[in-house]
This record gives sequence, structure tokens and C-alpha cells, in this order.
Amino acid sequence: MRLAMVGLGRMGANMALRLLRAGHECVVFDRDQSARVKAVANGAISATSIDDIITKLAAPRIVWMMVPAAAVAEVIASIAPRLSAGDILVDGGNSHYRDGIERAAGLAGKGIHYLDVGVSGGLFGLDSGYCLMIGGDRDIAARLAPVFAALATDMGDSDGHSISQPASGYLYCGPSGAGHFVKMVHNSIEYGLMAAYAEGFNLLHSANAGKSAQAIDAETAPLADPRALQYDFDIAAIAELWRHGSVVRSWLLDLTAQALAADATLADLRGKVSDSGEGRWTLHAAIDSAVPMPVLAAALNARFSSRDQDDFANRLLSALRREFGGHHER
Repeated sequence: MRLAMVGLGRMGANMALRLLRAGHECVVFDRDQSARVKAVANGAISATSIDDIITKLAAPRIVWMMVPAAAVAEVIASIAPRLSAGDILVDGGNSHYRDGIERAAGLAGKGIHYLDVGVSGGLFGLDSGYCLMIGGDRDIAARLAPVFAALATDMGDSDGHSISQPASGYLYCGPSGAGHFVKMVHNSIEYGLMAAYAEGFNLLHSANAGKSAQAIDAETAPLADPRALQYDFDIAAIAELWRHGSVVRSWLLDLTAQALAADATLADLRGKVSDSGEGRWTLHAAIDSAVPMPVLAAALNARFSSRDQDDFANRLLSALRREFGGHHER
């Protein structure tokens, strides 16, 4: 098949290359010319503009967008007027699922089909394949089955026709918005898992607190028993240990061990943890559904705190302690 890939960032470039390796033809577009040049060197066909994309695709066209959620509306506004009835537009980024519902309905009036496809796999997807969560019209999604099969984790087990091959790494999840809803929840689970690993290793890192001299004043809570916190753990070795036979082993633990093996102090990082929106959207959906998600809420709030979003609140706490007890910050 021939399709266009709009957006050649960390994911889009590797997805285009994986499609090329599977024998598909890719017309690629990115504002960064160097990204296009690199893709062409791997066998892609470069487009220099949105109009150029259209001329290099035969109807019915397939255009796959791999751009940040904040840029999707702009790309659609640029490309939709140039598409024709029967063309297929795919959003493979991390867009809000409600946006997918609205966009599909709006484009349907012009006869343009819209699919929302959640994509997981990160930097390793090129060689290991991707996990694809597909939303939209089932019949339209079925037309792209060979594309999904080429991108997915296990091309060998796929017949290239079905759009529900969970063991092979792709699944038709439901109507418009379903793909991004499932990906949204997927990323929220990821938030919680990452937070659990981070908190556990942080305690291991601080298990030698009893060796430090303890201040004796009204501002410092004393250690109950300093003798019980005398451990200098090799946390990189522990991370590697847990990868073998432990019930907490996972790919995220593999990546944790890899990072700690490179630098157990993580000195090159500031610890300002970003969130790209999925955790917030999941909590909104959970509240609407009256579904408790305390782990996600805690993990998301921890990310906010890492970026000093609680700075004013912390200063107010200090102010209150000063006001009622004369306590001064240490």
C-alpha cells in the first residue's frame, strides 16, 4: 500500500521505516527538511508541502498523522480541504478521545473517514513493533489491516486481513474515540507503574538516613531508630536482580535497570517530570464514570509537584507554621 506519514518525530520516522521494511510505500512530510532527507535515504518519498502529499497519493488516499495532540487540529485544517470523499485520515498521536469523536463526525460530512489509533512502543517500536489500539468505522479500519500488521509487534502471526489480532499487537477497540480512550488508560497505568518504581527505588536510595547526623531542634522529626537505617544499597544491582524471577519484573523495570546502570545517581536529570495530558483526561473520565483511580491521581499529582507546581502551597505552609508557632524554615 502507499500512504503518507505526516510528522517524522521520535515515533513517526520509525513507523515510516518499519512500513518501508514491510514493503509499503511511504510519502513523508515534516517541516524539518533534515527529517525528510533521512527518511528518503531509507526509501521514502518526500513531500515538500501538504499539496505535494496529495499529488503523490492515488485516491482513495491514506494519510497518517504522527504529531503532538496540540498540533492535530492545525494539520487537519491544512489537509482536510485537499482530501476527497473516500480518503482516510488517521490520528496516531495521543489526542483526547473526545476530539476524535468530534473530528470523525465533522469529516464524515465531507465523506472523509477518520480513524483514531493509539500507538505504544516508543523508541523500541522500530525493531520490536508497536501496540496499536484502533478506533473508528470497522469497515474503514479493515482497509488498513496490512498497515496495522506491518506496524504491529508480531507480523509473523498476522494474516494481514483481520483488524483484531491482540496476540500480534493490534486490536479494533470500537467506534470513534475508542482507540484513543484505550491508549489514554494505557498511559495512565504507565503513570502509576512508573511512580511505584520511582518511590521504591527512592526509599532504597535513602535507606542510609541513620548514618547522617540528626539535628536536635523543634523543626526536625527524630528518627525512631537510626540503627535501622544503615544500609548503603547498590540500587543498580537491585534493579538488575529484580529483572530475574521477581514478580515485579517488567519492561519498565528493564529500562529502570538500564538507566541506573548508566548512572546510579541520575546526575544529568533535574527531575522535572512532564505529563502530556492522558493522565488528566483519564481522571476526568473516571470522575464522570464514578470510577475511583487513587493511584493515578497520586502519580499525576507527583508529576505536578516535580515541576514545582506546589511551590506557593509549600510557602504558605511555611508561613502558617511561622504565624502560629514562630517556626522558621531551615
